Amino acid sequence: MTQQRTLSILKPDATRRNLTGKINSLIEGAGLKIVAQKRLHLSKQQAEAFYAVHKERPFFGELVDFMISGPVVVQVLEGENAVQKNRDIMGATDPKKAEPHTIRAQFAESIEANSVHGSDSLENAKQEISFFFAGIEILP
Repeated sequence: MTQQRTLSILKPDATRRNLTGKINSLIEGAGLKIVAQKRLHLSKQQAEAFYAVHKERPFFGELVDFMISGPVVVQVLEGENAVQKNRDIMGATDPKKAEPHTIRAQFAESIEANSVHGSDSLENAKQEISFFFAGIEILP
């Protein structure tokens, strides 16, 4: 296995309910290390730019509105096979279909307010990390 980095976002529904510590405990318990982290409130332009890949989908406006509804925690995770490991611990997008031990099964309010985002590929992880972090902000 190779060391990888991936982006994780704790979404507004998670920060509103003060779940960041519980979620990060699950992430770290899965063997991933948090090597960069910050809390911020996305602007509409930032959310639209970050989720531009979904611009033509019918849920785009609702997604943007949700992501700007409160603070988020963006973080870089590092570990062996980090992209897949993070996706496994997040669980299915629809919390009703997520495995019981996953973040979404435990904490998501709905398919829209599903508490976390994670990169879906190594290539996207690199792009998403650079969207939020300068190299100097990530610990070696």
